Amino acid sequence: MAHAITVTVNGQKHQHEVEPRLLLVHYLREVLGLTGTHIGCDTSQCGACTVFYNSLAVKSCTMFAVQADGSEVLTVEGVASNGDLDPIQEGFWEEHGLQCGFCTPGMIMASYQLLKDNPDPSEAEIRRAIDGNLCRCTGYQHIVNAVASAARKRKG
Repeated sequence: MAHAITVTVNGQKHQHEVEPRLLLVHYLREVLGLTGTHIGCDTSQCGACTVFYNSLAVKSCTMFAVQADGSEVLTVEGVASNGDLDPIQEGFWEEHGLQCGFCTPGMIMASYQLLKDNPDPSEAEIRRAIDGNLCRCTGYQHIVNAVASAARKRKG
């Protein structure tokens, strides 16, 4: 039996009938076509599906879409503003914080949460903030450099 939900995603309100077992990650990708949120494991281990849910970073493979009814969700597609990359996105580009790119959306969203809560993090704080997100390619140092670069840019 389908349930009606209303979810604001990246500032735009959406209304759909969804099955109660539909995961938020599948709603974002398959119903809304926002494929920047990746599916890496379906067990909340990798973090590739990280999004903002009511201003908190969550792994969208651990939530049902019906749980997001009435909520606000921000995906990696919504991080840029008016076509301009966010400093975190710029940092990943400039500091080579991505290789295959599969983990990048989740890393960006976890970093977004960190910089929202702590605009001047230490390297240890950056590493702690992204430790729920797995990268199989980069060795993490360039990702840490990207987040540190974004923090510097945001400070001006």
